[in-house]
Amino acid sequence: MFGVKDTLACLDMGAVETLIVWEDLSIQRFTLMTGDGEVIHKILTEEQSTDSSHFVDKATGGKLEVQEQTPMLEWLASEYKKFGCQLEFVTNRSQEGSQFCRGFGGIGGILRYPVDLTQLEEPEDADEFSDSDSEGGESDWDSDLDFM
Repeated sequence: MFGVKDTLACLDMGAVETLIVWEDLSIQRFTLMTGDGEVIHKILTEEQSTDSSHFVDKATGGKLEVQEQTPMLEWLASEYKKFGCQLEFVTNRSQEGSQFCRGFGGIGGILRYPVDLTQLEEPEDADEFSDSDSEGGESDWDSDLDFM
C-alpha cells in the first residue's frame, strides 16, 4: 500500500510491517483543537499549510487552534514503534527511489496481512476525523493530500 491516507489507515490498524518513507518527505502533521476542545489531526503539504481554509472547523465555521505542527517525517521517526512496525528510509537518488517518491508520494509500506482498502474509503462529505480512543475503528487522520 502507498500514499498518505492508505498508509496512515493501515498503520492505525497495525497492518504495516515495514513503513517506507522518503528521506525528504515535506508534509506537515498538524494537531488542531476545535472550539469544543475536540482534537483533530491534519496532514498537509507546505503549500496547503499556508491556506487558512484548512484551519476552519467545517461544522461550525470557527477557527481551529494549532496545538502542534511537526514535519511528518519527524513524527513518523519518533512514533513508528507504537504502530509495531519497522521504519526504512529511501532516497530519490536511485531509479527505484525516484519512482517511489514521484509515483507513491514518498510514503508507503509492506503489510503483514492483506487489507481491503476499498472498505476504508470515506463518503465525499466526511473528510475530518477526531482523535478518539473509541473502539469504533474510526481513523483519527484528516489528510487533504489528494495526490498521494
